[in-house]
Amino acid sequence: MNIVISNQSGVPIYEQIKEQIKASILSGALVENDPLPSLRQLARDLQVSLVTTTRAYSELELEGFVQTMPGKGVYVKKINESLIRNNYLKETEDALTAAVRRGKLAGLSVNDLHKMLDTIERTIK
Repeated sequence: MNIVISNQSGVPIYEQIKEQIKASILSGALVENDPLPSLRQLARDLQVSLVTTTRAYSELELEGFVQTMPGKGVYVKKINESLIRNNYLKETEDALTAAVRRGKLAGLSVNDLHKMLDTIERTIK
């Protein structure tokens, strides 16, 4: 597993770790029952505090992506299709919300935004 963190991104490091692991799970790079590095090993590898990796793993567990097996480690959980779909729906809604806000700042109408979205959709295969 390759996790890249940036101290200049403005995104908390635990969030960067969590999102990269989650992306690996959603893409299929990590699958059910795959072990994640131990908290201490990941902290050492990324040169971050144990608190940082603990928070990332805790949030992944709360979101249903991993499970902790006491004495054994942290493993990827079976992800059901509705969880993946809901995740993509939320990301889509967040991206569209940001796009509409920027569009309004640029003086675009809802009709302009619809045309832009239609154009983009036609270019994506």
